[in-house]
Amino acid sequence: MKPKALQKYNKYLLTSNYIAIFIRMKHFCILLLMMIAFSGFAQQPDTVFLRGLLNSHPELFSGILKHPTQNEIQILYTRIDRDKNNVPHFTSYSYRLNANHYFYPASTVKLPTAIFAIEKLNELKIKGLSRKSVMITDSSFAGQTKVRTDTSSATGLPSIENYIKKILLVSDNHAYNRLYEFVGRAEINQKLKKYHLNNTRIVGRLAIGDAGESTRHTNPIDFYDDNKLAYHKPALYDTLNYPMHLENMLQGKAYLDSSDRLVNKPLDFSEKNVYSLADQQMVLKRLLFPETFPKKQRFNLTKDDYRFIYRYMSTFPTENAKPTYSRPEYFPAYCKFLFYGGDSTAVINPDIRVFNKVGDSYGYDIDNAYIVDFKNKVEFMLSAVVQSNEDGILNDNKYEYATVCLPFLKNLGQVIYQYELNRPKKHQPDLTKFKFAYSKKQ
Repeated sequence: MKPKALQKYNKYLLTSNYIAIFIRMKHFCILLLMMIAFSGFAQQPDTVFLRGLLNSHPELFSGILKHPTQNEIQILYTRIDRDKNNVPHFTSYSYRLNANHYFYPASTVKLPTAIFAIEKLNELKIKGLSRKSVMITDSSFAGQTKVRTDTSSATGLPSIENYIKKILLVSDNHAYNRLYEFVGRAEINQKLKKYHLNNTRIVGRLAIGDAGESTRHTNPIDFYDDNKLAYHKPALYDTLNYPMHLENMLQGKAYLDSSDRLVNKPLDFSEKNVYSLADQQMVLKRLLFPETFPKKQRFNLTKDDYRFIYRYMSTFPTENAKPTYSRPEYFPAYCKFLFYGGDSTAVINPDIRVFNKVGDSYGYDIDNAYIVDFKNKVEFMLSAVVQSNEDGILNDNKYEYATVCLPFLKNLGQVIYQYELNRPKKHQPDLTKFKFAYSKKQ
């Protein structure tokens, strides 16, 4: 080949290589963009399905859907599909989900606090210290509560275990406050960050007007093993602040203060607990399906701890011996808002169990639930919040829980359940892990 021809040929090869590289890079970029797009789609909940489902049942939901604020509804529904090895795979659907729109989380904060209390026991690794250890709470700051007995327990003495039972069975405020004091405000919020619950803060006790400096101080506590001191938890003071600037933190047109005097301005929630709906369901998912999370992101709980929590999350109050909860004040659906509407006359389906944590306060009703039908092999996660306060006055105990909020949650749970009953599944789930023999002897 002549020199000029060789040069042209080399130039042709070089150009061809550049073109080939360009084409390969173009294809790679397109593939990469598609992967990113599909990845993002997989991580973001669908926002169309639930809207269509609600609109398809105007007889149940039209009142709320036509309300100017739609009663501050947020919904997160997660479909669960098992593979051949029974590993769960999740697909989420949302309606008006917005971590930036504040709602008062009420008692829902008790679940992560209970989990962190057991974690703290496990991390202390002290011989003789367990969930059952006698827990004597002292006081060291104005307004703190001393606790030396607990007549609701089998022994008549307080313990982490009995407090958690009371939280999961009937959402006991006193029990939550004792666990808040044990874990401590700083450690609770450190744990929230550890588990990437970035739209959550827990900064106070419940139902005692806890605010300001008192929220930072937590009590000294002694734990005993057979009358021998096993662990002394000192009084703690949290110096940190946990600012969160969300919309809707000023609510209502007026409120009643602690002396029942009308204050004609909105109630300020900027220093109160925050617990977004997505974070609530993430806690529940991490609790129920720890195997789907990396080991470092799993709660520090033993198999026995998990079984203990599952059991009492799903036990109806009237099924339990100690603590004892009897009609008429308590009833099976007492803390089951989704599916049963917290209805004292609800007919309980013996094949269905609800693993959940509810909250209700300031006109908000919230439920964060995993609902299981063992007979029909149905399982799904559903978290929802709804609010009704037509007079715009907070703390007056005039909220439309019974006429608006609870019927909505009941209907929502029932509609999703009916959809799940008819949804085809490639593999039927093995739900043995969540099945218990509920006996008052235990």
